[in-house]
Amino acid sequence: MKLRDLTSVRLLCTDKNFATKQQAIEFLTNLLYKEGKLYSEQEFLNSVLEREQLSPTGFEGGIAIPHGKSTAVKEAAFAIATVKVPLLDWESVNPDNEVKLVIMLAIPEDKAGSTHLTLLSEFMKRLFDNDYKHRLLNAASPVELWQQLDNTDEQKSFELPGTSKTILAVTACPAGMAHTYMAAEALIQAGKELGVAVLVEKQGANGVEDKHTNAHLNRADAVIFANDVAIKDEQRYSHLPKVKTNVAAPLKNASAIITKAINIAERQPAEKNSYAQTDDSDSSDNKSFKTEVKDSILTGISYIIPVIVAGGMTLAAAVLIAQAFGLQDVYELEGSWLWLLRQLGGGMLGQLMIPILSAYMAYSIADKPGLAPGFAAGIAANLIGSGFLGGMLGGFLAGFLLKWFKHRLKTNGIFAGFISFWVYPVAGTLIVGAVMLFVVGEPLAWLNQALNAWLEDLSGANAIILGAIIGAMVSFDLGGPVNKAAYTFCIGAMASGNFIPYAAFASVKMVSAFAVTAATIIGKKFFNQQEREIGKQTWLLGLAGITEGAIPFMMNDPLRVIPSLIAGSAVTGAIVASSQIGLNVPGAGIFSLALLQGKSIFMAGFIWLGAACVGACISTALLIISRQRKLSKETGGER
Repeated sequence: MKLRDLTSVRLLCTDKNFATKQQAIEFLTNLLYKEGKLYSEQEFLNSVLEREQLSPTGFEGGIAIPHGKSTAVKEAAFAIATVKVPLLDWESVNPDNEVKLVIMLAIPEDKAGSTHLTLLSEFMKRLFDNDYKHRLLNAASPVELWQQLDNTDEQKSFELPGTSKTILAVTACPAGMAHTYMAAEALIQAGKELGVAVLVEKQGANGVEDKHTNAHLNRADAVIFANDVAIKDEQRYSHLPKVKTNVAAPLKNASAIITKAINIAERQPAEKNSYAQTDDSDSSDNKSFKTEVKDSILTGISYIIPVIVAGGMTLAAAVLIAQAFGLQDVYELEGSWLWLLRQLGGGMLGQLMIPILSAYMAYSIADKPGLAPGFAAGIAANLIGSGFLGGMLGGFLAGFLLKWFKHRLKTNGIFAGFISFWVYPVAGTLIVGAVMLFVVGEPLAWLNQALNAWLEDLSGANAIILGAIIGAMVSFDLGGPVNKAAYTFCIGAMASGNFIPYAAFASVKMVSAFAVTAATIIGKKFFNQQEREIGKQTWLLGLAGITEGAIPFMMNDPLRVIPSLIAGSAVTGAIVASSQIGLNVPGAGIFSLALLQGKSIFMAGFIWLGAACVGACISTALLIISRQRKLSKETGGER
């Protein structure tokens, strides 16, 4: 970027004397107005002073960069003054900062976040080079200052000795703009001075930039979190020693932060990384379409689970209070405290759930730019009555559209902010919303209504078949893709108001664990020591609704174990579904007993838990019989 293109000699001055910060700001504003860069001097001055109230524009090393984004600006420009006597009243990130170099940025409002961010980032990158900063401060005249603006050393490749430390860093600020990038640059420059490779991932307004690869994660010694908002995918760094600070801290003393990270890494070496692999196949750009679709669905579901749980439990609490204390009239009275509590729970389930599903499915595919169109898609799904199916389709539409936008409309250069803050959310919302409302709306609504009608009419043979299929899928791979497919269907049915499938799902989740424990106790002699040890603990996991505990057992003898578990699970699913028992909250094993619906709490609990025990008995018998036959064949073969 050529800085000279955005200023002129008449906007630069050297060795000025200012009594206060206010005087310096007014002087530079007047220079910009006289140069024809502003429509209104006073209006722009007000915008600069308003910005000064938000957070410090003084940094460290004698630098201050006040700025204003206003409709009073004709075209992007900046003015500079070097100060003879340092200003001490300029609020700065570093409280000891004595301002000797003032750079005022004037940005048109429609370029906020684009030119502003690019220009600010460029200045901070250059000013971290002390030689460059000294050349500006020591310029004898405006002409020399203008000449020095683009007098930068060519970027040289930075090679470190093989024994050098590698420190990862993540920077993130609430706006995702200036401080995110400035903190990143400060850490990179300080790393170079210390002979340390510092690789910074910026989580800003445009999503994740310079994302750490699996190779980075594998070779890193420590990680620095410089953030004022939550770090995305923080679990990637679970194996690394960490230094946590706010996003402004690197601007004050980046070297101290890096040194602290190095010291921690020496005392507490990084563990083996169980998250990252040796390649980067998990990068969103490298995912197959199938994987991206699967990850999108699971991401969306993971974000709606807390909403379903909280909404369902809030609604259940309102019902229980009304029934326990005879407050049915209060429960029905519009505006009463109990009615409001009921509306809160119902609103979370009826209004929030589908938009959150769509938004975070889109987020999984397109990162932060997918959120607004994703929420719009979910709201559209609610409007047209397409429910869970519409929410999922809307999430896919928003995610893949915004991913296409990101590839085709790059957020680089002067229009970066316009694209990030207008094109992505507005155009994405209009396109996705129009498709959902006017193209796929009626077919989706009809399909959703047909599915709901089928689920509501389930009884007799149909209910038995559905329950058996859900049961078989749950125990087919114990938490794998087939299990997840059953889970997704049950959550979708729950979102559409039918709670029977999830009740079957939750009951079946206990079958495999109970069966493994029972088989290794009753048929102890048919199983080896390792299998018996596994059996001792799986029943506890089963009580919590965790099927994965039986996986090691299944891996030892899949051809016999899988069919045995499927048989018992299918029976359990069939019993629960045919009994018309429902569960409206994603429960956790035995803890779901108090939340069952469809019958009295005792009858529902007896059938639901009893069905799991019946299924477990069938699977136990099959596990023992199949193992006994296997051992008999092996013994006969040896003879």
